[in-house]
Amino acid sequence: MTDTTNRRVIDARSLISDDTRATLVANMRDKFPQLTEEKADRGVGQMLAFLAACAYSKRPLSPSPLVDDFWHAFLLHTKAYREFCAETFGRFLDHQPGYLDPEEHGGGRALRAGTVDCITLAGYEIDMEFWPELDLAHCSQCHANCSDSPNHPAIHS
Repeated sequence: MTDTTNRRVIDARSLISDDTRATLVANMRDKFPQLTEEKADRGVGQMLAFLAACAYSKRPLSPSPLVDDFWHAFLLHTKAYREFCAETFGRFLDHQPGYLDPEEHGGGRALRAGTVDCITLAGYEIDMEFWPELDLAHCSQCHANCSDSPNHPAIHS
């Protein structure tokens, strides 16, 4: 069981410069006018937390559709994205959409639940508004198959 009571939670938005973050926020607000600046900024953070988990996980991870939209916005700034990957992870993180066998990796929801677990275990903040299909924000019971639960399948990361 993972003890999260004394762990420092990392805000992934600190992984990029304020200028790059402002550019991504503006890009997402242009594409999705209903996004507030505050929500777009939080979305950038969730995308960066996802990328950080991907850089260290040995198993496939999957963004939510909204987090994927933020990743696409970053990918369009290829030079900034390439430099971010090199400086932060020491390698380029490819975006490779494709089919993952549900028998091997679980369905989309299971894969994203594992992704959220990996992000959390890596120490990054999770904003459940960006992972709506998981509906875990209202969980109030112990051992509900979250990363600390003895009912949770073993993570091989």
